[in-house]
Amino acid sequence: MIELENHTLRFSFPEVHREAHCHVSFIRTLRIPDDDRAYPLPPGFSRFPLTHVDDCAAELPDSWGRHGGVFLPMYQSEAMWLSFDADYPMALRIAAGKVSALTGEAWHDQLTEGPDQDYLVIPEQPWLDGFFAGKGLIRQFVAMPLGEGYTAEEQITGKGEHGGLQIAVYPMKAAEFERRKLGRYPAAGDVLYCADMSQPEIGLAPGGVMRQEIYEDPYGIGSWEQCAKSRCFVHILNSLQYFVVTHEKPPTQPPTAKDYTDAGLPWFEYYDAEHKALASPTKLSKLTSIAAMKAKERGSGLPNNEPVSPRNVVTLSKRGPVVREGDF
Repeated sequence: MIELENHTLRFSFPEVHREAHCHVSFIRTLRIPDDDRAYPLPPGFSRFPLTHVDDCAAELPDSWGRHGGVFLPMYQSEAMWLSFDADYPMALRIAAGKVSALTGEAWHDQLTEGPDQDYLVIPEQPWLDGFFAGKGLIRQFVAMPLGEGYTAEEQITGKGEHGGLQIAVYPMKAAEFERRKLGRYPAAGDVLYCADMSQPEIGLAPGGVMRQEIYEDPYGIGSWEQCAKSRCFVHILNSLQYFVVTHEKPPTQPPTAKDYTDAGLPWFEYYDAEHKALASPTKLSKLTSIAAMKAKERGSGLPNNEPVSPRNVVTLSKRGPVVREGDF
């Protein structure tokens, strides 16, 4: 079952286990400079507002009605990251334009393990900021209109058909959860796009490079209840279209990376020594970023793309349940 609560998606599987639920939020953030330098994690500002597709069906394409799900507004070239919250382990498949954000392969319903692992495990993976681009690196999720060739979907498939985000969630098998729980086993220049509602879909394109690890499944693929998956299609409207459809103002545009950094506000590094990061390169590592494509095709740069040098970098780390006593 999928519920919309305070602009957050709640996935629950009461038929599997009473504790089997998780939350997925879509967070507004800085667009980091797209200059092939690896940046720390940018901050989160607020959740993107989510609206039921069925609440505005008359204003939206028929295909959206078939997909169901929710939609959110983004300015062109705005960035986002996905935040995950769960106490019960879940496997999540994330796609943009029905292309896996971890492998670049086409959407399918079953999990793939091993070097080509195409899913995240939460709560071990607290967030995802972009397309996996090799060990310890991602390219930021950045909104671009379909039809101009920038999105990962178009670069990989040659077509811009789907756009948006697709999420599938698979809970851990109840017996496996109870075994581990009771035994306490360790885990093995933004411009609004034209408000033409005949072509409303927005996709996600690869932006700047960020330091972020994607962790291997510590439990094993046999731990997941793949027959109990739940799926949600997250459509994206540009902000002007969002106003036309909902009659509500979209969020204000976020500050630029330069403005944020000049103000001395913090960036972040995340460190988790308990889990091993995926290392195998994928076809996503060969994607062309928005700035590189603009420079090559149009001879123009990406607005608000000045390099920055974050000085206030806060290190976040994941610690186990044991509290160190120390001396006193």
